Amino acid sequence: MAHVRARNRTRRHPHDDAPDTSAEFRRLAGMPEGPERKALRQEVVRAWMPMAERLARQFRNRGEALEDLEQVAHLGLVQAVARYDPERGSAFESFAVPTIVGELKRHFRDHMWGVHVPRRVQELRNRVRTASMSLAATADDRLPPTADIAEAAGLTEDEVRTGLAALESYATLSLDAALTGAGDGYSLADTVGGTEPAFDQAVDREAVRPHLEGLPDREREILYLRFFRDMTQSSIAERLGISQMHVSRLISRTCERVCERVEADRAAGTARGAGPVT
Repeated sequence: MAHVRARNRTRRHPHDDAPDTSAEFRRLAGMPEGPERKALRQEVVRAWMPMAERLARQFRNRGEALEDLEQVAHLGLVQAVARYDPERGSAFESFAVPTIVGELKRHFRDHMWGVHVPRRVQELRNRVRTASMSLAATADDRLPPTADIAEAAGLTEDEVRTGLAALESYATLSLDAALTGAGDGYSLADTVGGTEPAFDQAVDREAVRPHLEGLPDREREILYLRFFRDMTQSSIAERLGISQMHVSRLISRTCERVCERVEADRAAGTARGAGPVT
């Protein structure tokens, strides 16, 4: 098993914890797949793990546990070791660092937002947040004016407003969260409206109206007496001088015909809205 050597440097380097594994990568490049190559690759990964964990610590205090961030960084390191090609001439650290940092950023982008936000808006949020923090360091605790943030971040004021709105989208509130200034026991869920059945009734009423108007007089009268005057079938039969069974058949047949016409209208409307099928 190869011994991973510590890197000797005479001056401070941004990645002084990076080991010298150049010889191990050259060996990996010439080895066939198998247990020996797998073991050497794992040894290289272990050698670089301290640097990966240091990169993960740069993202702490952002709402994610450090242990989870280190796992993400380790995943990025494994990917970097597997994809690195020493023949390209660049040092492994110059390939590994952006790979690991990119994996950490993707983790925050894909898993840490309470609602889906486009990547462009996430980037605006980060630039607005950074500019706001730099301005707040020299001002009071109030949010700097939009124009000042725009100038500091190199953005338009509309982009700043988009970024500010995204600041509120990173985390969501539980429906059980108490509302500020509200009485005890009053939560966000109490502000959510319920289903309004009258909306569907209004749509259905307007859909059947033209078909009811086109019915024969007797059928229209029977429906009016039954559904608008709330009369029983027996009472309607007595009033019109026909049998109760006849009234029942007329109601069933008429309602079925009206429903078929309404459904036909809706199908025709959907077809018109969809356009020609190619």
